[in-house]
Amino acid sequence: MLSHRENGPLPLLKPETLHLDHGAFGTATVPESRLAIRTLDEARTLVRRIGESCRSKVQGRDDTIVLVLTALFADGHVLLEDHPGSGKTTLAKALGNCIAPTSDEAPIVAFRRIQFTPDLLPSDVTGVTMFDAEAREFVFRHGPIFANVVLADEINRTSPKVQASLLEAMAEKQVTVDNRTHELEELFFVIATQNPLDTAGTCPLPRAQLDRFLFKINSLDGSPLAAQGGEGVLN
Repeated sequence: MLSHRENGPLPLLKPETLHLDHGAFGTATVPESRLAIRTLDEARTLVRRIGESCRSKVQGRDDTIVLVLTALFADGHVLLEDHPGSGKTTLAKALGNCIAPTSDEAPIVAFRRIQFTPDLLPSDVTGVTMFDAEAREFVFRHGPIFANVVLADEINRTSPKVQASLLEAMAEKQVTVDNRTHELEELFFVIATQNPLDTAGTCPLPRAQLDRFLFKINSLDGSPLAAQGGEGVLN
């Protein structure tokens, strides 16, 4: 749950934690049974601390961090286009470190990185059903998509079939394997990175995949707000 603490790791974030009851601006409250965050001021403090944590790991990308956090709290996803070594992975890890896992035994962890390559399979992303010889039954092995923050690194280096394995999770927060649906947590945030399309071995994302992202941030020209066809916003 969200909590307000000055010390210690930042808590698990959930988009519904900012759905406040009616009240005066700055003093709106939520039911005691739902959250430890009770006022807008406490919510602002939490957002500020997350931003400070990310900026301490990634220098000189303040505008990008603001857009990433905006997408996070808007329950969206982000596509970053930049050259290798520009801090995309570091930013995603810093955000993942701000999230506390629900429990030690939960299949969903705070942060996972998926390195997309030409030989990747959809089951490498979503998970696979395997036969457990000891239990004599089929069990589902969760893939790296089962996380709160997922870094889809170099997403345009893999085939469209593998890219499509993210569609259901990004749109409906669930994964279907072998006709069985597995729910993701309410907090599910994808930070996808891609190399410039003129780089050898890249596969452009189809429009259906691009529509899943709230922002496409293009930092190739030095400005994180530059994007193809817009002011940093895809739609």
